[in-house]
Amino acid sequence: MRAVVARVTSASVTVDDEVVGAIDEPGLLVLLGVASADTEAQAATMARKLHELRVLRDEESCATAGAPLLVVSQFTLYGDTRKGRRPSWTAAARPEHAQPLVDAVVAALRERGARVETGRFGATMAVASVNDGPFTVLVEV
Repeated sequence: MRAVVARVTSASVTVDDEVVGAIDEPGLLVLLGVASADTEAQAATMARKLHELRVLRDEESCATAGAPLLVVSQFTLYGDTRKGRRPSWTAAARPEHAQPLVDAVVAALRERGARVETGRFGATMAVASVNDGPFTVLVEV
């Protein structure tokens, strides 16, 4: 499981001209990719890491600051571009495996008390964000 995590002052996801998820205060935008071998245990670990990651201002985490997260599924994080001119998606999980694990990360974050907004799995989404810093990290479990 892999996530690109950006510290943002605001972020939103729009599908078909409808905002389906948004945060209007400092928090984290999480682009989440699932590999075919990923498990529920990894989803729980990812949720813990995202919630406790000390990357907000003053080295705070979403857990300590009460900051929101916007989680957006993104299978393209597992695109392999080492050969040729077209990415290979063989490492990315199929939707029937990926969606339950994305949902598990979101559920585990909410169980921890996190405020979580989401995109819409499988949809073509327009993601907008105002990066803070900019500060962006890659988290893998």
